[in-house]
Amino acid sequence: MFKVKVYVTLRESVLDPQGAAVKHSLQSLNYNEVSEVRIGKYMELTIEKSERNVEDVVKEVCDRLLANPVIEDYRYEIEEVVAQ
Repeated sequence: MFKVKVYVTLRESVLDPQGAAVKHSLQSLNYNEVSEVRIGKYMELTIEKSERNVEDVVKEVCDRLLANPVIEDYRYEIEEVVAQ
């Protein structure tokens, strides 16, 4: 069994209005050290072992459902865990 952590973020070239709003709010609270905010998504998947390569499954899931490859990038971490 595998635990997969998936991080999805907007591409650098894509405007992030939610991140801009958070940055503005932080600066209005006098956190002027914060120069940029980008908002993303974090997901954890548990994937059972199968005949398919786990990395291939993760890439397919991300490309088909979890991320919009036109405007988002993703990265992931795969950790093998022992079933309990």
